[in-house]
Amino acid sequence: MIRTTRKAARPLRLVAALAAGALLLAACNGDDTEVDIDDNGDDAADEEVDDDDDAAAGDRPDFLTLATGSTGGTYFPLGGAMAGVWNDNIEDLRVSTQSSGASVDNLQLLDAGEVELIMAVNGVAADAMAGDGDFEDALDFAFLGNIYGEVMQVVAGEGSGIESIADMEGATVAIGPPGSGTEVIARQMLEAAGLDPDSDIDARQESFGDAADGLRDGQIDAVFAILALPAGSIEDVATGTDLTFVSIDEDLVQTLLDADETLSELSVEADTYPGQDEEVTWVTNWATLYAPSDLHEDVVYDLVRVLYEENETIAEAHDVGSQIQIDTALDGRAGIPVHPGAERYFDEVGAE
Repeated sequence: MIRTTRKAARPLRLVAALAAGALLLAACNGDDTEVDIDDNGDDAADEEVDDDDDAAAGDRPDFLTLATGSTGGTYFPLGGAMAGVWNDNIEDLRVSTQSSGASVDNLQLLDAGEVELIMAVNGVAADAMAGDGDFEDALDFAFLGNIYGEVMQVVAGEGSGIESIADMEGATVAIGPPGSGTEVIARQMLEAAGLDPDSDIDARQESFGDAADGLRDGQIDAVFAILALPAGSIEDVATGTDLTFVSIDEDLVQTLLDADETLSELSVEADTYPGQDEEVTWVTNWATLYAPSDLHEDVVYDLVRVLYEENETIAEAHDVGSQIQIDTALDGRAGIPVHPGAERYFDEVGAE
C-alpha cells in the first residue's frame, strides 16, 4: 500500500500554444479558393467552407506521435499500450510512439512541433510552463490528464554502504537519462543533501534498464529512477541481488517539498520489493499526458475519453494502466491549462 501524504499545485500563467498534426479534408489552391472533398473523394472546387465546424473538421489530424521515454522505463511500454487502445477505439486516427529522453526531452519535442502528444512528469511540465529549471523560455502546451503516480525510487547495492542520499559522495550513481524528469529531481535531491551532482559523485546518465544492469553487476553503486511502483526493472535486480532501499530522511523530504510544491511524500510499505524489509519514504509526481493547446478539440476529447474509459484494456497490456483513474485525472495540475477537448470530457463525467 502506498500512502500519499500531501498534494499541492503551483499556479502558473497561461500562454498560447503551437499547433502540431497533419491537415486533411481541406486545402487552399493558389487563388485562395477553398477546396472541399466530397463523400466520393472528388474535388468540389469553388465551394466555400460555410461555418466554423467545417473549418475545424479540416484541421482534424489522422496521425499523431506520442513521445514516451527510454526503453527500460515505464513510459515506453505503457505508451505503446495506450496507443494500441486509441488505435482500436478512435475511428480514422492512428497514434504511433517513439522512445525519448522522457520529460524534459519530450516537452522540447512538443514545443518544436516534432510530436503531438507527450508523457511528462508534472513538476517538470510546471517548470516548462513557467520557463524555469531546464527551460530558458516558457513553453506552450496543454494538460490532457494524469496517467499514474511517478515514484522517485532510490536503490543502492548492499555492499555500497549507501543508506542515505548524503552517503552517495564519491559513489557511482545513475541519475537518469539526459533530459528526463529523473535527472531533474535527482539533482534537486543531491543538492538538497549538500552534494554537487557534477563533482561529488560519478554521475552516470543511462537508460533505466542499463542502470539496473549496472547495479546488478556492481558497476553502479546507486540508482535514482522515477518509475511506476513496483518497477519491473528494480524487481528483476532485487530478485537475485541484495539491495538497500534508500529512505529519504524527514528533513530532506521537507526541503524538497518546500522547493517544489508539485511533489508529494510517499510511505512505501515493506515487501513492496523482494528483500525490502522496512518501510521507506520516497517522493512522487504525476506522469501526465500533454499536447499543444490547439490540437483539434474533438481529437483530444476522443483521446481523453478512451484513455479513462478503456483503462482496464490498457492494464491488460501494462499493469500501470490500472492507475489511470478519473478521480485522480486532475490532481497536481500545477496551473497548467486544461485542453478544451479534455475539459469537455471531464465536465461530462463530473471530474474535479
